[in-house]
Amino acid sequence: MQSALETACEAARVGGKILMERLGKASVREKAPADLVTDADLASQKAIQSLLTIRFPGYAFVGEESSEELRIEALACGKPVWIVDPLDGTANFVHRLPSFSVSIALVDRDNVKLGVVYDPLSDVMYACSEEGVPRRDGRPIASSKCTEIGNAMVCCSFRPGVRREDPEVGHFLNVLERSRSLRRLGSAALNLCYLAEGCLDAYWATSVKTWDVAAGYLIAKQAGVLFTSLSGGHFDLWNPQFVATSSPQLQQQMLGCMR
Repeated sequence: MQSALETACEAARVGGKILMERLGKASVREKAPADLVTDADLASQKAIQSLLTIRFPGYAFVGEESSEELRIEALACGKPVWIVDPLDGTANFVHRLPSFSVSIALVDRDNVKLGVVYDPLSDVMYACSEEGVPRRDGRPIASSKCTEIGNAMVCCSFRPGVRREDPEVGHFLNVLERSRSLRRLGSAALNLCYLAEGCLDAYWATSVKTWDVAAGYLIAKQAGVLFTSLSGGHFDLWNPQFVATSSPQLQQQMLGCMR
């Protein structure tokens, strides 16, 4: 697994290099209303896929920019599968704002075997294997253990096109009233890494995809972060609507804000 982790880090740097070369120059289009894709996403995924599939030809590959047919085929084949977001935080990237990343996970059935999240703007690498200690640039990290929502730095992810009458807005106001501070930063993968290293204390998301969070989920879980569904049930990697926090006490307080 160490070889696969090292390869994933290498692939993330390859993808990140492409993103930095195209920052401020990429062509942009909408996949759906308020959901952007650039030629940088596509070039990053192509380079990452090439490296990973050459080194590990027995593994399947799913990327955010893969077709739906290829995703279904790869996930149904029964092999370990690389799950990749070649550019998490595309809107930030398009506007040249910090908080975009490359996310790579290796998943075998429902088990995330390794996760890598690379911030190319800051040249910061987060990485962890299934049984390992999560690390930032080789240094161990751990969650904050914050227990009180009034002391908590909280982050959230909304779906594109959220409207004021949607439940997410009510949840946002509940947390805003009770927390120390609330942020919406734009990269789910990095949000989970910030939670893993104690920069954030809680994070919830209602519309992210598996490729957004698979790597960050493992990194945060191994750092001591707790995950549940929005209702307090089991976290579902394939339908990741969740609350994640640094302690059981804070988890219950955050779940209360989701009701």
